[in-house]
Amino acid sequence: ESAWTWEHQALVRARVVAGCPRTADKFEAIRRNVICLTRDEDSLRQDVREMRQRMQEALGNKDPSRFHLKQDPGGIVDIEFMVQYGVLRWAFRHGELTRFTDNVRLLETLAALNLMPAQDAGLLREAYLAYRSAVHRLALRKEKPLVDASEFRELRDGVRAIREKWF
Repeated sequence: ESAWTWEHQALVRARVVAGCPRTADKFEAIRRNVICLTRDEDSLRQDVREMRQRMQEALGNKDPSRFHLKQDPGGIVDIEFMVQYGVLRWAFRHGELTRFTDNVRLLETLAALNLMPAQDAGLLREAYLAYRSAVHRLALRKEKPLVDASEFRELRDGVRAIREKWF
């Protein structure tokens, strides 16, 4: 009956992967109802922006010659937070935003509903997939998700520009 905004953000991605079908149905109904709550747009924007700022300060990279694919500005978490914000902002009007839990299809849905410009959704999708691919390659080598700051510069700049428009 009460939860922090970040807990609602987590529900955007939550999904049942195993277990009792009846429990899964109950969970999905609760998830859908919570995601579809009407929210104050300004409060939601501020909560998401502040949580992102706290995460960036605590987990972001401090070396300007390196880019943390997940935590640095223009990275994966920025994309995830924009998707979560969009879902929480508009799901009360567009229940189809509760259908998927993955970022790629949620971006496609936001664009299809004209809630995000298709060009922005396309850039975020491209960046997300490129970053995830790089993270996976680094993880296979047991390396941290850090790359040279010159890598992905154009994508990072694009993600940051879209984030500025949204927040």
